[in-house]
Amino acid sequence: MKILIIEDDKFFQKFYANKLQEKKVEVEIASDGEEGLMKMKSIKPDLVLLDLIMPKADGFTVLTGRSQDEELKKIPVIVFSTLGQEKDIENAQKLGANGYINKGFFDFNSMIAVINRVMSSH
Repeated sequence: MKILIIEDDKFFQKFYANKLQEKKVEVEIASDGEEGLMKMKSIKPDLVLLDLIMPKADGFTVLTGRSQDEELKKIPVIVFSTLGQEKDIENAQKLGANGYINKGFFDFNSMIAVINRVMSSH
């Protein structure tokens, strides 16, 4: 499985990339929404972990861009945020996000459970 992490925070990039690689997952990283959309098109990941608050293009912009592209629409996206704000999560789900993970909890088993649930329903 190949996962693209779209996240501007270097700490979170490294932490989650290492954890996923331990599970034998191939990981690609994009540091902002613009790069994220380009990498979604070029590498066709099986799943995207998407931060909402980023420079250049935020997570909402990525979700909007994804919804306008027939190929990208097929790629499941899990919103990956520290916000925990219901309104932002609801907005992301309206824009097509398939799930939500609070990246601030560092509960890796819960994260894998969400990833497996989204992948099995997709």
